Amino acid sequence: MSELTGNGPDSGPAFATLSQELLADFDELATLERICRRSLDVVPGADFAAITVRRRRGRLETLAQTDELARRCDELQYDLGEGPCVESALEDEPFLVRNTRDDERWPKWGPAVAELGVHSLISAQLPATVINPDRDPLGAINIYSRCADGVDTADLARTLVFAVHAGNALVASQQVTTLRNAVEARHQIGIAQGVLISRYRLTAEQAFEALQRYSSHSNTKLRDVAASVVETGELPLDDRELGTR
Repeated sequence: MSELTGNGPDSGPAFATLSQELLADFDELATLERICRRSLDVVPGADFAAITVRRRRGRLETLAQTDELARRCDELQYDLGEGPCVESALEDEPFLVRNTRDDERWPKWGPAVAELGVHSLISAQLPATVINPDRDPLGAINIYSRCADGVDTADLARTLVFAVHAGNALVASQQVTTLRNAVEARHQIGIAQGVLISRYRLTAEQAFEALQRYSSHSNTKLRDVAASVVETGELPLDDRELGTR
């Protein structure tokens, strides 16, 4: 049993160590998976966990889970349009559900997950405001138990502290991942420019314009166009469409 469950909702040194551990992976997916695993130490009565992440246009998606049943519980919320993780991900409100079958807040989702063998849970928002006050919430951590009353208010208090550390780690990993992807994309585009310069005797500027033009015409990301050029040695256009010879 983890030290995180002792000495009040925030057990000082244990949570400090946890925060460092969550920041150890400068990779978004690895950080999400670590958050899921460590949440089960924060809530000892839990059996599995999942993370709901906010995507563009308010779409919600589960990107990490400790068990496929956790993903199923999340996806039922998306399908039914109701449930604690949906509300936590969009609004700054945590939820403690002691008995999914009898909770009247989500009359469709609760009985459905009870039939799957999930009877209590905690859902808490993953905030991004400590690092960036203007950012929308990242999503929510959803911690499930097979037992009715498997989680309580003390578990909820610890989860809220954990969620702040987890949110900070996730923002940091997203920033590093974004930067890494940008560097890799720039490198790939540079190689593609070299291919076009050699094949079509273009200048560097003309080669980049050709990549951009095809990206726009085909509604394909510039990085993906560059990858195709590197693989095939040409753009899927004839010389006249390049217009730069």
